Amino acid sequence: MTSTDQQPFLSIRDLKVHFSTEDGIVKAVDGLSFDLAKGQTLGIVGESGSGKSVTNLTILGLHDRDRTAIEGEILLDGEELLTASEKELERLRGNKMSMIFQDALASLSPYHTIGTQIGETYRKHTGCSKSEARKRAIEMLRRVGIPQPDMRVDDYPHQFSGGMRQRAMIAMALVCDPELLIADEPTTALDVTVQAQIMDLLKDLQQEFGTAIIFITHDLGVIADIADDVLVMYGGRCVERGTKAEVLRDPQHPYTLGLLGSMPSLHGPVDVPLTPIPGSPPSLLNPPSGCRFHPRCAFAEKVAGGLCSGERPVLEVTDGRGSACHLTGEQKQELFADFAGSRHH
Repeated sequence: MTSTDQQPFLSIRDLKVHFSTEDGIVKAVDGLSFDLAKGQTLGIVGESGSGKSVTNLTILGLHDRDRTAIEGEILLDGEELLTASEKELERLRGNKMSMIFQDALASLSPYHTIGTQIGETYRKHTGCSKSEARKRAIEMLRRVGIPQPDMRVDDYPHQFSGGMRQRAMIAMALVCDPELLIADEPTTALDVTVQAQIMDLLKDLQQEFGTAIIFITHDLGVIADIADDVLVMYGGRCVERGTKAEVLRDPQHPYTLGLLGSMPSLHGPVDVPLTPIPGSPPSLLNPPSGCRFHPRCAFAEKVAGGLCSGERPVLEVTDGRGSACHLTGEQKQELFADFAGSRHH
């Protein structure tokens, strides 16, 4: 998926994650494949319920093994994660791969100081002393831009602002210098200035350590700022992927087009109305047949023979670029042209 010649550090092949519930089987992820090299950022974008977070919790092994059926392959630096024991996953979590969660307040314990929580992660993986762990926690708080870290290290999460808590979460995620960092909508609850600071921090840390980052979001504006490559998910499947420039400037799937059309553009005329995607994301208990986006797609009737509702479109990828859509290249060029013109003139 990446444009570099490096071997992928993370490789996912035909991943399927299905949950058993009282109402039936939820097909949360349904045949997902991608690669990610070190030093690269993959943006995974899609509405709530598209399978973004489930994919990443599965990479970390943070799923209910009794209720979850998983198929496929997840290789991290050549090591298969799906067959790894809980003990092996615990060794890798925090050390080789780490996650920044969406809600820092819910993810941090209210009973322990920030410094203790960061230090414990470091002690667990290095076996160092308490004083060394405290020193490391102060160093990490300083690195993520928290003022007076030697004093704030003894504060509790409720004494930090939202942006500061998020920085503390990043410090905890990075304390063991993981090679893979998964960021699950880490800036959603923050105001735009703090959001920009957090994004800059992640980019700086990536440059320093060559970390591979998966950045999950529903916001294409954030993707434009941080990602190298983009994977668009809908209904548990990848519907489009490519470099950031390819996907944002030349979308090849009606869903991606809809996401772009529902956000303001800095490049086009100010009076262009935003056009939200009609309808709601599909139920993954009983997903639509064929292309899962067809009930909401403005172009479904342009495809002859009811193909959109009858047959699953194949995601054909060439040089990291592809989309799963029954429209021909000529049809897309013609039908998507109006959109591109209104956004970039």
